[in-house]
Amino acid sequence: MFTGIIQATGKVINLQRKGDDASISINTGKLDLSDTKAGDSIAVNGVCLTAVSVSQHGFEADISAESLSRTALGQLTGDSLVNLELAMRPDTRFGGHIVSGHVDGLGTILDIRSAGESIILHIQIPGELACYVAEKGSITIDGISLTVNKVQHNEFEVNIVPHTQQETIIQNYNKGSQVNLEVDIIARYLERMLQCGKFSAGDSNNDDSLLAKIHDMYDGGSSA
Repeated sequence: MFTGIIQATGKVINLQRKGDDASISINTGKLDLSDTKAGDSIAVNGVCLTAVSVSQHGFEADISAESLSRTALGQLTGDSLVNLELAMRPDTRFGGHIVSGHVDGLGTILDIRSAGESIILHIQIPGELACYVAEKGSITIDGISLTVNKVQHNEFEVNIVPHTQQETIIQNYNKGSQVNLEVDIIARYLERMLQCGKFSAGDSNNDDSLLAKIHDMYDGGSSA
């Protein structure tokens, strides 16, 4: 489990394809790895990876075909910068929100604009995920816990304060950049509870269910 509070940015040393899978080596910069060992979890751009080896200044991890297909990790190259967070400790201050490190899909940055010293990111989200995004709710973008300022159909906006710009890879985003998205896990569980309620009531007509109507409302929508 993670909090979405980025602890350091690292640099990709190497990403090597191994059939459908891959391995990655990362220089972790200022990230303190003194109590990190092989087998520990480290979030890389919001993707929970298991370290297979750890050195003083970096680690190596394997990336499964599933992670490559659902995230933007496969787009990384040597010298790419990445957001890093070590797994949450039980005595850690919980400054973000509950982040599992399991990416739900890719978002596309449609616009970047200034708002005082902050910047606003306007992001398109896959239609099937749009119903999980709520105004003033939480979302994870490349591992960063952020608050949704505005949402319409399958697009939303977040405000990025100067500190977050300086301490993460957001400063390197451009229009068209793809980012890893993880929706609020509480929304996921609420959906499953609604599904279980339907099943326990013996209602198998999914086409008329509340969930189907919600998904139809958002799927493929546009704020244009």
